[in-house]
Amino acid sequence: MCTSSSPQTIRASVLHGAKDLRLEDRALEAPAAGEVQVAVRATGLCGSDLHYYGHFANGDILVKEPLSLGHESAGEVVAVGPDVADLKVGDLVALEVGQPCGKCARCAEGRYNICPDMRFRSSAKSFPHAQGTLQDRINHPASWCHKLPSSMSLNVAALLEPLSVAIQAARRANLEKGHKTEKVLVLGAGAVGLLVAGMCKVAGVPNVVIADVDANRVKFAVEHKFADTSFIVPMGPRPTTTDEALATAQQTAAAVGALESKGDKVGQVDIVFECTGVPSCVQAAIYATRPGGKVMLIGMGTPVQTLPISAAALREVDICGVFRYANTYAEGIEILSRTDSEGPDFPTLITHEFKGLAAVEDAFAMASRKEDDAGKLVIKVLVTN
Repeated sequence: MCTSSSPQTIRASVLHGAKDLRLEDRALEAPAAGEVQVAVRATGLCGSDLHYYGHFANGDILVKEPLSLGHESAGEVVAVGPDVADLKVGDLVALEVGQPCGKCARCAEGRYNICPDMRFRSSAKSFPHAQGTLQDRINHPASWCHKLPSSMSLNVAALLEPLSVAIQAARRANLEKGHKTEKVLVLGAGAVGLLVAGMCKVAGVPNVVIADVDANRVKFAVEHKFADTSFIVPMGPRPTTTDEALATAQQTAAAVGALESKGDKVGQVDIVFECTGVPSCVQAAIYATRPGGKVMLIGMGTPVQTLPISAAALREVDICGVFRYANTYAEGIEILSRTDSEGPDFPTLITHEFKGLAAVEDAFAMASRKEDDAGKLVIKVLVTN
């Protein structure tokens, strides 16, 4: 139980405008009924955080008040409110930071990730905004705190949130161990793309191809067992017409299909996981998919796009959206707890660590880069306390 009802002063990293981060004091009350207070020990920075940091907006979602960023987090329970039975002080937890209404039809279906009234920490979509985890401590519903095994480091546990996106994508694609999926293509080798490719390998897909414009990223994917084969997307002149764009997308799909992988041509694949949101990649995804296959849309890119819909419809290629996740943390904890040296090396995704909230601005600067000064890839940047 919480031993004091007096508010305490904590420190928080707060965004006031584009690239205007300030370290501020905030008052934090004792945890209410059903809540625990968590000392946040590790937070990963993601693409949405970078958008808010750089533009004070994420697409057409504008920040309307000072906002703490961060949502890929793990920490230690330091106080427990009334009516909490499953957690105690000292427990290590991963935070699931989306808080759905729990009452609507989507929540009743178990698809709470698409609850219309979802409040998600570090997102400006709801107002007042749900403040993010780049703070010393937060109060959070105990039901959305997932207890961790003692063997799991909190840094690795911070990967559970983005890994959950990959688990959701695999489930939406019906990608389960033993399923007859022989070949998949993952477009984009950023953190999410690598995690999605890793989930494909965890699910037992024998042939995973990953593609990106960055040669070092796809090389990393193969070296660390996230994928079997890599493809470097050529950077040609930008198409000026729709016909040129679609022709370029067809050429990209054909080039992937011509790859040698595991002793055979790749050809068209069963499933494409599109993790960039870039129109040329979404177009190529449709052309790269076999008849009756699937394109999974994961990347949050250009909101309005021109797509070769006939190429999908006439071959019954399903186009399926993926948004966040639901009921994924238990599986994620099990996956990250494995010691199987033959599987994807998930901890290697954490490439840079910055200590303390005072270093958040430096962490964002690093997260916006492809490589650090030493030439090391920048994939997942953590802020730790």
